[in-house]
Amino acid sequence: MRLQGYDYSRAGLYFLTVVVQNRLHLFGEIHRSGPAVPSKLFLNDAGNMIEKWYHEIENKFPDKRCHEMMVMPNHFHCIIENMESDAASRPNDESRPNDGSYPENDNPKYGIHNKRYGATIGDVMDWFKTMTTNEYIRGVKINNWRRFNGKLWQRNYYDHIIRNAIEYQRISEYIINNPAKWNDDKFYCE
Repeated sequence: MRLQGYDYSRAGLYFLTVVVQNRLHLFGEIHRSGPAVPSKLFLNDAGNMIEKWYHEIENKFPDKRCHEMMVMPNHFHCIIENMESDAASRPNDESRPNDGSYPENDNPKYGIHNKRYGATIGDVMDWFKTMTTNEYIRGVKINNWRRFNGKLWQRNYYDHIIRNAIEYQRISEYIINNPAKWNDDKFYCE
């Protein structure tokens, strides 16, 4: 799925899709009103949690910018931008703070308080999948969210390097309009 030899820490825009293992509908549902009325997405608490962690990416990775995104019942689309950054001006904040701000079971490698610069898109997706999986598991235990078998997310993710403004516009519109076109979505399944 990755472009062979490409440096995914390079500045640029990336269209990413992460799919739930076995395409289970864990994050909400799409209601279809009829042929003249577009379908509408209703996220559940788990879907809102996925959205929350997407917006945390910029806190964890200050040289990343989050653009359009859409949580669907069984997958997630987004555009992430790697920003140009000067390595010499970056603070080295890989250590765990001593202020008690980490929960006891939080892994500082993935925590939101330790900033990370120059990460690849793969690093960002690994972090995102780890954080959302951990919180989903807590939701299963505490809030009776629907259980999943084995893993929350499929092993990998789909990526596309956005090469120009026209492509960015087309992909942005695809993401925004994804709920309305749910029946035609390649990840659609009942």
